[in-house]
Amino acid sequence: MDTAAPLPLRIAVVIPSYKVKAHVLDVIRRIGPEVERIYAVDDACPQQSGRFIQENCSDPRVKVVFNEVNLGVGGAVVAGYRAALADGMDVMVKIDGDGQMAPELLPDFVEPIRNFLADYTKGNRFYSFYNVRSMPRMRLFGNAVLSFMTKISSGYWSIFDPTNGYTAIHRTVLSRIDLDNLARRYFFETDMLVKLGAERAVVLDIPMEAVYADEESGLKISRIVPEFMRKHAFESIKRVIYSYLIRDFSFASVSLVFGLLLMGGGLSFGVVEWIHSVRSGHVASSGTVILAALPIILGFQLLLSFLAYDISNQPRIPLLQLLRHPYSAR
Repeated sequence: MDTAAPLPLRIAVVIPSYKVKAHVLDVIRRIGPEVERIYAVDDACPQQSGRFIQENCSDPRVKVVFNEVNLGVGGAVVAGYRAALADGMDVMVKIDGDGQMAPELLPDFVEPIRNFLADYTKGNRFYSFYNVRSMPRMRLFGNAVLSFMTKISSGYWSIFDPTNGYTAIHRTVLSRIDLDNLARRYFFETDMLVKLGAERAVVLDIPMEAVYADEESGLKISRIVPEFMRKHAFESIKRVIYSYLIRDFSFASVSLVFGLLLMGGGLSFGVVEWIHSVRSGHVASSGTVILAALPIILGFQLLLSFLAYDISNQPRIPLLQLLRHPYSAR
């Protein structure tokens, strides 16, 4: 495919503003001149952060959006996305208002989109070993668990740090996602990856440092992991069925179906024969053991073959190249 010229972009920043009065003005001040519009979303904040920004910020780029009820970080970001789309913005960058994301990194998130290298970019705080060393162990463990679950449910096996909220997306790609169907609270960033995976958009991790301000994170790993596991299991099953049994049917699909049947059949036969052996007091014959073990081994090998194909089946060509109409997307 021919190399496309870089996109001329109108860039917007979306800032969910909930209990961030101590930091949000400094975050806005540090946003560079390449940004045309800044949307600060007051998600029914008890501190009235939206009014605070209106009264204390003189930056003409800032537009405050008010949610009548608290919708969570996802609901706030979606409100900002809608406002940016209505104003004809091309790339929407989401930055938290608590000072833990450096606005100076914004060009790093936008340039891969401008140059047709990615449809969606997100931060990754785990690129640097020295940065990782400063993280609490529970945060490291939780991110590792959530990252692995996200790889399975989204199909993006090469990404990490899925709950990182520093992101950028082009309007052409965002318009293909049903904003009304996105998760509204802490599952929002992960749900975006799941939806992007269904569209086969190219997602790129951007290295960044972890900055811990004096704001207390509301994301408690011990509380969200059970909820996330349930949602990830549902999304994983849905992705596999849609990708390999509905949208496409390939050798990987055959490997998956027969792998599950052989493993399920072998395990069922083995359990039944084991129970019969215990009750009767007779040791199972070698032939019986082979009849149970062989389907399990073959099924496991087929499932490994399917997994290898799924890992290699990540989208490689950005939708911005395939669709070829980002200039007219406004």
